Amino acid sequence: MKLINYLIILSLLLFSSTFAKEKPPFKNILSLDKPKTHKEIIFQDRDGSIINLKKINSDKIYILNFWATWCAPCKEEMPSLDKLHAKDGIFVFPINLEDKNLKKTDKFYDDLNIANLNVYFDEGLKLIKVFSIRGVPTTIILNKNKDEIARITGSVDFSDNKFISWLDSIK
Repeated sequence: MKLINYLIILSLLLFSSTFAKEKPPFKNILSLDKPKTHKEIIFQDRDGSIINLKKINSDKIYILNFWATWCAPCKEEMPSLDKLHAKDGIFVFPINLEDKNLKKTDKFYDDLNIANLNVYFDEGLKLIKVFSIRGVPTTIILNKNKDEIARITGSVDFSDNKFISWLDSIK
């Protein structure tokens, strides 16, 4: 009888933890029930070199943040995104959607004291089509397989403890 009780309890624990998913801390975060795979995730670094995220071999969480220098909410959230990038196990790619202008982008970073983030661009706006981006800021969260697991429409405080805790729960 004890063995049966033990097996029932063990089964319930395994079943509930398998399907338990922490609720996102903010209303503008959409957590996907099933990861969405994208065939290619290609963009450019500040020097124009092509980055194909699908070819990067790492067990990190990837955050693609689509932004523009004229966007007030982007300016508001960028310092907390800079701090998030410094966390272990997370890599942030802030992707500027404007025409490439390093002078303007560097001034934006300097004005906000951005120290940890590099600059990336979506030449020809191909990546926004891949992710169906409708406005900025929009943030796409990818798992270690580079599959989309969540997206944020609008700004958030990436240094908020509720957000950090949620992000740690989905790794």
